Amino acid sequence: ALLAIAAVGLLANYQLTTGFHRYVVSNQVDKLLMPALVTHYQRTGSWAGVEDVFQRLPGPQRGKGGGKDHGNSPQYTLADASGQVVYDETGSAPASLSPSQKRQAIPVIVDNQTVGYLLVTPGAGESQGRAEAAFLDLITQSLFWAGLLAAILALILGFFVARQVSAPLSRLARAARALSQGDLSQRAPVSGSEEIAEVIIAFNEMAGELERSETLRQQMIADIAHELRTPLTVIQGNLQALIDGVYPLTKEEIAQVYDETLTLARLVNDLRALTQAEAGQLSLHPNEVDVAALVTQAQAVFQDAAREKEIRLETEIAPDLPLMRADIDRVRQTLYNLLSNALRHTPAGGMVRITARPASLPDGRGGVEIAVEDTGPGLSPEEQAHVFDRFWRADASRSRDQGGSGLGLTIARRLIEAQGGVMGVDSEPGQGARFWFILPGVSPAHNATAIKE
Repeated sequence: ALLAIAAVGLLANYQLTTGFHRYVVSNQVDKLLMPALVTHYQRTGSWAGVEDVFQRLPGPQRGKGGGKDHGNSPQYTLADASGQVVYDETGSAPASLSPSQKRQAIPVIVDNQTVGYLLVTPGAGESQGRAEAAFLDLITQSLFWAGLLAAILALILGFFVARQVSAPLSRLARAARALSQGDLSQRAPVSGSEEIAEVIIAFNEMAGELERSETLRQQMIADIAHELRTPLTVIQGNLQALIDGVYPLTKEEIAQVYDETLTLARLVNDLRALTQAEAGQLSLHPNEVDVAALVTQAQAVFQDAAREKEIRLETEIAPDLPLMRADIDRVRQTLYNLLSNALRHTPAGGMVRITARPASLPDGRGGVEIAVEDTGPGLSPEEQAHVFDRFWRADASRSRDQGGSGLGLTIARRLIEAQGGVMGVDSEPGQGARFWFILPGVSPAHNATAIKE
C-alpha cells in the first residue's frame, strides 16, 4: 500500500508538472509570441527581421541555430507560408518543413490567410516566472503532505484490517490446539470475512463430528462392557457355587454355564460382524436371488416357532417379481433376524406376514422390497429413531434371552446398505410394526402366486 501511494504521488507530480509547463508555453505562445509575429508580418509584409520578435521573449537570450543556451525554455522554428524555414532555434530543422511537421505546427494567420508556421520544440523543463514556480512548489508540497497523510492512514487502516483478519484465525488456531489435546468440545466463534467464516464453520462441523464419534465410541465401550458383564457374572457365580459345593456338579448346572458361553459367543460374533460392516470389510458374494423362493423358505423355517406361540405366519409375493441382485446369505440373515424380532414381539393369536414386491431405490433404480409385518405393540416415533442403534432394545426390562444382544437390527441395516440397498421401519404404537428393506433388482423372474396360510 505504501509503495502504491508513493508511485501514485510521483506520477501525479510528474503529470501535473508536465501539464503546467505545457500550459505556460501555450500561454506564452498565445498571449506573447503569436500576437508579436502577426504584428511583425502586418508591419513588414514579410518575415525579415523576425529574430527581434523572438529576442524580446522573456527568459534566456535566444538566437538562431541553437548557438545560445536556451536553458529549459522551449525552442521555436518559424517557416513561411510555403514551409521554408526562416527562423530556427534548434539548429536541426531542415530547409523546409515536412507535411507532418506542418500538421504539428501552429499556423500564423494574418487577414484570414496562413502566412507562416510556428513549430514549438519543448525544452527539458519549461521556464516559468516566479509566480509559476511558486505555484509548482505549492502543488509539490501539497502532494507530498497528502501522500504522507495517506501513508499514515493506510498504516492505521492496515493495522486494524490485519487485526480483523488475524483475530479469527488466532482464535481458530487456539481451538485447533485444544482439539488436538483432546478437548473435543472446542468451537471457534464464526467471524471475519466470508472465506474465513467458511473455514471456521467447516472446523466447527469437523469438531462436532469428532465429538459425536467419541461419544459413540465411549457409549459403545460402555454398552459392550455392560453386555459382557451379565453372562460373565453368571458364569463366575455358577462356577464359584460349584467349587464351593453350593450347587451339585450335575449336567444341568454345567449346561447353564454352557448356555452363558453361547451368549458370549453370539455377542462376540455380532460385534465382529458389525465392525466389519461399518469398516466396509464384509465379504459379499452378490448373485441373482429368487426372492419368492427365499421368502417361501423363510416361512418354512419359522413355521414351527410361530405355531408354538399360536401366531399365524403368512407370505404375500407379488407376481412377476424381479430377481434380486444380492448376497443370498446376507439377505437370508437379515430376513431371519426380522422374523425372529417379529415373533418375539407378537402376542399369541397375532399375525406375522412376509411380503415381497417390486420397489424403487432412492436413486430411482428398480429393486425388490422384502418386508416383515407384525401385530405387536408397535413403536413410538422416538423408538423408531433409535431402533437401529447399537444395543438398543424396545423394552429395557426384557432379558437378553428375549431381547437378543441388541445388535441384530444394527447389523441387518449395515448388511443391506453394504449391498447398495436401504432399510427402514414404519410403525404406530398399538398397531404393530413393518420392517422393510429394498435391494437392487435384476430382471423379471418366473411368475409367483400369492401364498397365504
